[in-house]
Amino acid sequence: MKSHQSTQTMKPATAAKKLGVYLEATPAEFQEGVVSRAELNALQADPPRWLEDLRANGPHPRPVVAAKLGVSIAGLARGGVTEPLTTEQIEVLKKDMPDWLEKERATQAEVRKEAARIKKKNSERADDQQS
Repeated sequence: MKSHQSTQTMKPATAAKKLGVYLEATPAEFQEGVVSRAELNALQADPPRWLEDLRANGPHPRPVVAAKLGVSIAGLARGGVTEPLTTEQIEVLKKDMPDWLEKERATQAEVRKEAARIKKKNSERADDQQS
């Protein structure tokens, strides 16, 4: 019996998310088509110029902006950042360090610290149960 393998495809929005780029900044042919798993892998392995430029200069989607600023996506919203930002705009924010950004970075640092504490506690508990 032959197995028929269909080609997996995804919407451009899903592919853009996986590539870490802002969909509206991608070329029209990318936005209007479907992307196969093979095409996505090819884009990741050997990115075309437009993809390299978007990754380097933006505009970047919220998850990328949040990561570059060291805050959560909710922290961006609390700070009033709702639009995609370019790398240049992100660098200006880092340099100017507005109060909201400083506060959100501190909040994010506390969240990471607490997550590490819980992970360590759970690991110790698991070690104790194995003994």
